[in-house]
Amino acid sequence: QNQKTKEQIESLLQNGKHKELRDRLCCRLTFGTAGLRSAMGAGFCYINDLTVIQSTQGIYKYLERCFSDFKQRGFVVGYDTRGQVTSNCSSKKLAKLTAAVLLAKDVPVYFFSTYVPTPFVPYAVQQLKAVAGVMITASHNRKEDNGYKVYWENGAQITSPHDKEIIKCIEECVEPWNGSWNENLVDTSPLRQDPLKKICDCYMEDLKKICYHRELNVQTNLKFVHTSFHGVGHDYVQLAFKAFGFQPPIPVPEQKDPDPDFSTVKCPNPEEGESVLELSLRLAEKENAKVVVATDPDADRLAVAEQQENGCWKVFTGNELAALFGWWMFSCWKDNCSEDADVKNVYMLATTVSSKILRAIALKEGFHFEETLPGFKWIGSRVKDLLDNGKEVLFAFEESIGFMCGTSVLDKDGVSAAVVTAEMATYLEGKNLTLAQKLIEIYETYGYHISKTSYFLCYDPPTIKRIFEKLRNFDAPQSYPKFCGIYNILHVRDITTGYDSSQPNKKSVLPVSKSSQMITFTFQNGCVATLRTSGTEPKIKYYAEMCALPEQSDRSVLEEELQKLIEALIENFLEPDKNGLIWRSA
Repeated sequence: QNQKTKEQIESLLQNGKHKELRDRLCCRLTFGTAGLRSAMGAGFCYINDLTVIQSTQGIYKYLERCFSDFKQRGFVVGYDTRGQVTSNCSSKKLAKLTAAVLLAKDVPVYFFSTYVPTPFVPYAVQQLKAVAGVMITASHNRKEDNGYKVYWENGAQITSPHDKEIIKCIEECVEPWNGSWNENLVDTSPLRQDPLKKICDCYMEDLKKICYHRELNVQTNLKFVHTSFHGVGHDYVQLAFKAFGFQPPIPVPEQKDPDPDFSTVKCPNPEEGESVLELSLRLAEKENAKVVVATDPDADRLAVAEQQENGCWKVFTGNELAALFGWWMFSCWKDNCSEDADVKNVYMLATTVSSKILRAIALKEGFHFEETLPGFKWIGSRVKDLLDNGKEVLFAFEESIGFMCGTSVLDKDGVSAAVVTAEMATYLEGKNLTLAQKLIEIYETYGYHISKTSYFLCYDPPTIKRIFEKLRNFDAPQSYPKFCGIYNILHVRDITTGYDSSQPNKKSVLPVSKSSQMITFTFQNGCVATLRTSGTEPKIKYYAEMCALPEQSDRSVLEEELQKLIEALIENFLEPDKNGLIWRSA
């Protein structure tokens, strides 16, 4: 019933564009590392009114099977500020259709009356004891994309087998039901409630649990600049700073209000570094603010930049920020824990492609460190298990600037991470230290962890498959490489097939993930490198890290060694020229 997307299909048909019609209509959306995500537009593998209705009908069917009290407990729906005129598609409209499917089936729906940060949905699912929730967002993807993120009753994103079962249910009921198209139901149904005020108030109150130096925050003269990247973050980060006793951060005026075109940045991903932080860095210089915090468009991730002595800006990587957060959250725990608190009951987590710095801190300080597969859905589920078993989880992260400080939200959260960064910077300023100086202290105490992450674009799935299959059959059938250029490989772990040469039974400890490609190489020189496909974009990503012991403190030697190894990895394993891969633009 969407005229715009209907016209797109009709026009392709009239113009004989059969290949494109096949591409759009002959495959369905599947759950990646962050739910369903694709371009907005017509077709069964795109995000549009119909595919959102179908997905919600499948979810309804599955939840009805799983929960006898589904119609008492209800369902949460949130959305960001994305939109596309050409397909008459916006996050709010898709959220209204999601709600309509459920309301028409007499399910109570907690539908936010305005856009919210993604972490508000998993938080609301837990607070309101709902059975599940959906957030309509494509996070930091390009403006053409949108997505559909599903959270289970435990407040974590769904993992296997729920995702597979939901896909089956979607395929069983593709015809829209009566009432599924009625997006006005959210305005008329008595079963719809607006959880905005309650959830916002509770969230800000819960945030205070990880505020340890309110008196310093109230007095500080440090100034902070915040950019919300044309997304949802502005109001919520302002409130979070207030909850911690800070003066509000200075917003970047051009980027403070929602804009689905993200018109001042070439891509809405704060991970891209200085090139996309231009406006906030210039404003910070003008206002004499030393620290910039940037939330991505749905405010679940955080980038941080700090002005150095020489006037230049240091944009921290996700792994560097994690070293700071890990040190900070543990120090705060140690200073505030009860007499009989047991450090062996304390946990931190990271995804397997992220820095091993938390492992080094854990070994020295006596707490536990665990790894999961890439994607915060794995972290959220594991954290919930640990909490249910009486453990205390202080911090978890993924290298792509996703941080979970505390356990009020079992997903990455840029709002809480922004204000924790401000408190950490304030505390360090009192000790005459910058964030960058503290980072060096952390590395000198626990050992340097120098990492580099980047990617190549590849729009041809068969090429990607060929690259990874070659690595599995390198010198002979079913044999992985023993060397990469001059570098000797000690171990290979292949998450796609479940192989791990370092284990006695040669089986990977982490669960197998057949739907994506991922191989990790451990080198004799102490470097660990992973090649994997992105779960949300057409990218082959590489991650490499040198982990040194505290006594190996010559950073430049480590950096040079890492750089040479990465060059060998690209030349020997990815072969970008031969495979037509597009280098990430600097």
